[in-house]
Amino acid sequence: MASELQLEIRDQADGTVRVGSMVMTPQAIGEDYWTYRVRLGERQAIVGFPKFSLTGIGFAVEEDWNTNLPSRCETEEIFEHIRHDKGDDSISDADCREAIRMIQAAANSAS
Repeated sequence: MASELQLEIRDQADGTVRVGSMVMTPQAIGEDYWTYRVRLGERQAIVGFPKFSLTGIGFAVEEDWNTNLPSRCETEEIFEHIRHDKGDDSISDADCREAIRMIQAAANSAS
């Protein structure tokens, strides 16, 4: 499937909650909170989204809430951190890694 992967891009306001000098995870984090998305199947995608003035990368549909790492981390580090949320054995690890790289490239070019 790797050759079929497509990066989707849209504007997404940063939902990071700021109270004085404290910042908290955006309440809106979920499968519809994204700036960058690469669909991996009918029900799963890897997304990049604004969080703490960075781009967080994780799976759109998670078993546990809020498992992601910043786009500046190494591709393999991100994949190993989020892989337990893949949720579909038909999605290849190679496609996940490629989706992460696509989002990293887009996030890096936007900053």
